[in-house]
Amino acid sequence: MIDNIYFLILRRMRKPLLALVVVYSIAVFGLVLVPGQDSDGNVWHMGFFHAFYFVSYMATTIGFGELPHEFSDAQRLWTIFCIYATVTVWLYSVGSLIALLQDENLQRALAEGRFAGGVKRITTPFFLIVGYGQTGRDLVRALTSEGRRAVVIDSDLERLNGLQLEKLREFVPSLQADAQCPDVLLSGGLRHPMCQAVLALTSSNEVNLKVALAAKLLHPEVTVICRSDSNDVSANMLSFDTNYVLNPFEIFARYLRMALSAHCHAILNDWLGALRDAQLGEPRKPPIHGRWILCGFGRFGKAVYRELSGLACELMVIEQSPEHTGTPPTAWMHGRGTEAATLEQAGIREAVGLIAGTDNDANNLSIVMTARALNPELFVVVRENNLVNEDLFSAVKADTRMHPSLIVANRIRTLLKSPLLSRFFDLVQDCDEAWACTLVSRVAATMQESAPEVWEFGFDRKDAPALLEAADLGFDIRLSDLLKDPGEPDTNLSAIILLHQGGSKDQLLPEPDMLLQAGDRLLCCGNGRARSRMRWNLVDIDVLSTTLGQPQQRGWVWQRLQPHLPARWRT
Repeated sequence: MIDNIYFLILRRMRKPLLALVVVYSIAVFGLVLVPGQDSDGNVWHMGFFHAFYFVSYMATTIGFGELPHEFSDAQRLWTIFCIYATVTVWLYSVGSLIALLQDENLQRALAEGRFAGGVKRITTPFFLIVGYGQTGRDLVRALTSEGRRAVVIDSDLERLNGLQLEKLREFVPSLQADAQCPDVLLSGGLRHPMCQAVLALTSSNEVNLKVALAAKLLHPEVTVICRSDSNDVSANMLSFDTNYVLNPFEIFARYLRMALSAHCHAILNDWLGALRDAQLGEPRKPPIHGRWILCGFGRFGKAVYRELSGLACELMVIEQSPEHTGTPPTAWMHGRGTEAATLEQAGIREAVGLIAGTDNDANNLSIVMTARALNPELFVVVRENNLVNEDLFSAVKADTRMHPSLIVANRIRTLLKSPLLSRFFDLVQDCDEAWACTLVSRVAATMQESAPEVWEFGFDRKDAPALLEAADLGFDIRLSDLLKDPGEPDTNLSAIILLHQGGSKDQLLPEPDMLLQAGDRLLCCGNGRARSRMRWNLVDIDVLSTTLGQPQQRGWVWQRLQPHLPARWRT
């Protein structure tokens, strides 16, 4: 990068520098050759040093005077020529330099150099985010609010200018560039030892595919998470071992199917995946029996249709451009769904649910408002394409809102913050509805009004040094011990152990008397107080000893000093 900058500067300044050298050389040689006359009438010739010194301050218009003697008329005539020549060439050179400093290529090269240098100086784990659209912006806010670092690459300068105006806790290096170029990814820290993951979140499936491919080729060990709303592109990404491919349409379609057929599973997904301080409430249960009207049969509509086709509900599809999207094999009709006549023909008055799923926010809002005027009891699902319209979609008060960018951002946030939670949801899908409803009741009884906090930790030196020290002392540690309040060991914390991972075995809702082993990982949920007090047991051996009903252990400093103290002091 530095070589490119030097090359660009030298190439653009080559003619001005040559002009300066030539004019200076002619002026100096002329002053050396033109004879002068001193006060005694003797002929003298200026030396090269004096000539260069005189031309240097003359050309810059400083004007110290004539030296070492007063000039003759011939020398003054030559000086007049040199003044106009050097001033002209200096104006040309300075103008060229100003034009160079304003050159887009140089500005880009300098920006890339500053960006690459800033990334190299990062000493903490960071995430390389390609694409600063709605998904990237929400994810950067979430990561920086947790004290994590991020590096952003985007081709849109306006978006990056918006990033500079964000009030973030951490500085986020950013670069306007085409991430399809491997050099750009390398400048962004793809091979940096602190790079934790590459997130391809642009709105272009092709760009995300190329970023994922480059990341896996240039750094096979790095975690790659990609957004894709095309099944073909998703399959292509997975073919070369992309770690996670997130299709927002498929994710929401599966969630909607879960809400219809397994309501308690959907509640768990809402509660455990909620942001901190979200309110604990049970969403309205969508009716599974009856007619559902699906407006829009694009990529989102097709995903919803595939997931709901096997359920007991009856689907009626309304599509404006069937020649482009195709048509479903069952009942459908031509139209936008924004007109009352079209909805009437589709059976809106007898329907139990409506899905406004076109790629136009204005049409989706119009569909909902028209449909509710005809049937106020509808269960409404609406697709929100642009967050700019957030207030409008809040005013329409749909039962469920689908925003592709937020879906991807929340799923990535879960993967990065709590990988075990993603594993928990995968395992829960195999459990029946009765099991899920029992867990919902336990969570509701544990919490009051706010949604539970979710955290995970490992039985290792980083997360739980006190557990390792206790194990080395021969203590048996069970799950029930971690749920005891350190201040009141007879009282249990308001927390639930959701998942125990030991070796290659995962167990949902493990028994309280399960023994913990080094290397185990646990996923917990509960209130903030339970989380903070549980951490006491994990990091403080004295607190853990009290919780276990054992004598308190010596502190770390005492343990290091004890072998070196006199015997009478060791007891």
